[in-house]
Amino acid sequence: MYIKGRYIVSACALLFIQQSLAGGMDCTKAATAVENFVCANKGLYELDAQMGAVYRALFKVSTPAQPGLKRTQRLWVKARNECAEDISCIDKRYRERLQVLQAEWQAAVANQPDDLDKQALDDLQKSIQAASKNNPEFALERTLAALAVKTPAGGFSGDANKDDASITHFPTAKPKGATGAEWKALTASRISDAAETGLSSYTLQDLDGDGQRDLIVNTYAGGTGLFTYVETWRRDGERFVKRSVEPESSLFYLNDRGANQSADWISLRGRTYAAYRNSEYGADRLYLLNPLKINVQVPTVTVRYSYDLDVPALQHKDDGKSTFQLEPNLHRVLNQAVAKVNETATTSKEPLCPIPPTGAGENDYYSYGPASYTIEKVADLSVFIGKDCYIGALIDWFGNYSEKNGLFAQLALRKPDRDGDGLTYEVYGRRQVIEVGTSIGRVELD
Repeated sequence: MYIKGRYIVSACALLFIQQSLAGGMDCTKAATAVENFVCANKGLYELDAQMGAVYRALFKVSTPAQPGLKRTQRLWVKARNECAEDISCIDKRYRERLQVLQAEWQAAVANQPDDLDKQALDDLQKSIQAASKNNPEFALERTLAALAVKTPAGGFSGDANKDDASITHFPTAKPKGATGAEWKALTASRISDAAETGLSSYTLQDLDGDGQRDLIVNTYAGGTGLFTYVETWRRDGERFVKRSVEPESSLFYLNDRGANQSADWISLRGRTYAAYRNSEYGADRLYLLNPLKINVQVPTVTVRYSYDLDVPALQHKDDGKSTFQLEPNLHRVLNQAVAKVNETATTSKEPLCPIPPTGAGENDYYSYGPASYTIEKVADLSVFIGKDCYIGALIDWFGNYSEKNGLFAQLALRKPDRDGDGLTYEVYGRRQVIEVGTSIGRVELD
């Protein structure tokens, strides 16, 4: 199973809130003015329900700390009640307390990589190193394909929303991809999507090796980042249990605009991992996520590359179809410039072009300037075309790499003392693995 896009790890665990609203205070027993005020306000009541669910989850997993937890909760109730009927004050108290409880709960239930995880990490490193001897371009991809999960899986889609084609709902009738026993457990569990709204699909896959298929919920929510959210539910006998205590959590989410990131479900040492890849120019970082637990300290493989960059003599015009030929001297100058990229820092401490006594501000000469979030600026550089000095930037799509074209990038040029459009040239590159390293730490997010 393969998912393309972008990811962020969330706070997650083997617990879930199926009835978060039902978990709020019993409003028939509201005894104070603040409690009655909270019960009458939908937003505050939902916060109370969320906080109550996290508090109970933390209480359950923190036996030695229960007395202290009770004491701090009583102090919080007292502070909340001092807000009287000030809605902004009450809202702030709830959100602050919820943040504290969630952090404590994360720390209490976070997965700690064990010896088997470390052995799996070592196996993965050695497999990539071995593959790089025969295929230095695609060693990581070939290794992930060889490790893909092979246990039987079943899948089904959500039911369409008649009023909104961009939303689906969990099926109301048993889908073909689920057995009778699985469907009974699913309907008993009030399955929610991985995002608040979107197009959801569901995969039944044994993620913990107990012989029962667990549930992966994949929700495409779209938006400016073309977001996809992924959450998991563990099969626990006659029901499925959501991995996270947070009502809107996800195992990871992926942003398919402005990133080159993906996830593969792989098997190592008998364990299933969600292998999340976060790519940029010169590096792939692969994080081995336990799919049913909180992931804070994560086994990580980093594959580093060197590139042989080339500005082709035949360039495409803006229409993408018409072409033109670079003049030989210009072709030579551009290739000399990109050849130095691996030696160039993103921001120069020295001006890239000579600063004249008068004219544009001095800052125009040190950097090409900011780039769109949808692209990665690899490096700033200077390019001399004849007697003219240009500020250049090599940009790509976060190391996006294809078998046909390799790395596709662009060299953008501008005159430091002029506004408006500059010059842009296509750049291609072929990579090879130069290092495969391992570590255990937090997921790095761009």
